[in-house]
Amino acid sequence: MEETEEVSFSKLTFNLIKYVSEFETSIVQKNILMLKPQLSLRSCVMPTAFVLINTEIGSETDVLKELKKVEGVEEPYAVYGVYDIVARVTADTMDRLKEIVTWRIRRLDKVRSTLTMIVVEEKK
Repeated sequence: MEETEEVSFSKLTFNLIKYVSEFETSIVQKNILMLKPQLSLRSCVMPTAFVLINTEIGSETDVLKELKKVEGVEEPYAVYGVYDIVARVTADTMDRLKEIVTWRIRRLDKVRSTLTMIVVEEKK
């Protein structure tokens, strides 16, 4: 009887995995199948982006000070090159990340343009 239960559980597990492609198996232990959602971005990583910012000439320091006040801006840096500032931005959801970039960073006085690069995988 116990062998039959194991076969039935294995068959159920196989069928469930086969037909539910948007989930990945996380743990199968003591006849309990636990699933976690599979995301296109890694689910263990908070949504993160690097925002490259062009400012009006001579206003890099002012924009940098304002960026440090924006919730979600983790690491703003003044840099030399094509862009004036690079900032690492994190949020609890992708929608919140887009909101921070669109409504908080891009709307700062003296910000001329931005280029946003969304992180798809972090180095471990």
